[in-house]
Amino acid sequence: MTQKAAGAYRTIGELSQETGVARHILRYWETRFEQLRPMTRAGRRRYYRPEDVALVRRIHGLLVQDGYTIRGVQALLASEAVGGPSADLTVLRRIRDRLAAALATDESR
Repeated sequence: MTQKAAGAYRTIGELSQETGVARHILRYWETRFEQLRPMTRAGRRRYYRPEDVALVRRIHGLLVQDGYTIRGVQALLASEAVGGPSADLTVLRRIRDRLAAALATDESR
């Protein structure tokens, strides 16, 4: 398959192959995350915009790498929509807390 431009729309198959997330999971996520709304064309064919691709990558990272649940990701995305802390700030706070805990453990030895 040829590489598409960064700003090109992706079909569900292309997005699935690019991200490693199965097609049925992407369709499921569309029912769970109101922010994920790909364009649909004739025959209900999905086309994911670059911002949809970025959101899929973020959801996948939060679920797989950071250990969030579906509800946790929903809450995080909802809090950001109303002006809550950004994901970067949340990640940085988590790292800070882990480092503080590690230092406290190290000092007690």
